[in-house]
Amino acid sequence: MNFTAAAPEGSIIYLESVTVDFDGFKALHDLNFFMDYRELRVVIGPNGAGKTTLLDVISGKVQPATGRVIFGKHTDLIGRRENEIASLGVGRKFQTPSIFGNLSVRENLELSLARPSKGVLATLRARLDGEQRSRIEETLETIGLGGRGGERAGGLSHGEKQWLEIGMVIVQQAELLLVDEPVAGMTDEETTHTAELLQSVARERAVLVIEHDMEFVRSLARKVTVLHEGSVLCEGSVDEVQRDERVREVYLGRNRSRTEVAHA
Repeated sequence: MNFTAAAPEGSIIYLESVTVDFDGFKALHDLNFFMDYRELRVVIGPNGAGKTTLLDVISGKVQPATGRVIFGKHTDLIGRRENEIASLGVGRKFQTPSIFGNLSVRENLELSLARPSKGVLATLRARLDGEQRSRIEETLETIGLGGRGGERAGGLSHGEKQWLEIGMVIVQQAELLLVDEPVAGMTDEETTHTAELLQSVARERAVLVIEHDMEFVRSLARKVTVLHEGSVLCEGSVDEVQRDERVREVYLGRNRSRTEVAHA
C-alpha cells in the first residue's frame, strides 16, 4: 500500500517515487514524502520500515535506485555527497552523540561552524567574528547549557551530550534538521527538555524526528508519519494514527489493548 503525496508550493524537502534496493530488499519502495518549512514531523514505524533509510537518502549517505529528492525550491540532492548536502542546509543528528569529549562545550560548537578550516587545531585557533560568537552563546542558551560553555564535553550527562550535538547542528544554520531517536537512554526530565528543545528549534527551521517512544511523540504534538515496508502508510495527529486500524495491525499489533497501544 502506497500513500501518494502531492508536494505543495513551499515544501523544504520532497521525495518523489524514491526506491532504495539493497540486494532485492526494498528499504524504501516508491516513497512519496514531503515537509514544509518550520514544520516538526515525527516518523514512526516497525523495524525495517525504512525510517533510518529515509534520513540516509535525504542526507546523501544512501543513493536511491529511482526517484527524486528535492530540497528547497529546486535543488535535487540525488548524486550529491554528504558534505555538499550539509553545506546546502541539511543537518543530521545521529542516535549516538558524536562529540569531542576532551574539548569544551563551546569548542565543540566552534568546530561545527560552517567556515573553512585546515583541521581541529586550525579551527580552534581561528578568530571568531562577533556574529559567530553571538550565535554560539545563543545556541548554548537554546540547548540549556548556558554558562557551561567552558566545561569539558565528556563530563556532560547522556542527555546533555545529545543537546550539545543538536546545538552543533543549530550553529551550522541548517534549514532542515534530521534527528534519529533523540531520547533513547534519557531520564524523564531529560526527555521533557528534549521535547521542548525540538519544539523551540522548529520555530526557525524544519525538524524531522525518527522515534519509537510514543509518549515522547505525543509530547511533541505535531504531525506523525507512519512508514511500513518502505512506503507511507498514513499520516495525521498521534490520536489519528493510533486509531488507524492499519497502524494497529502492522505496527502496534491487532490484538493489543488500547492501553498498550497508547504506550507502544
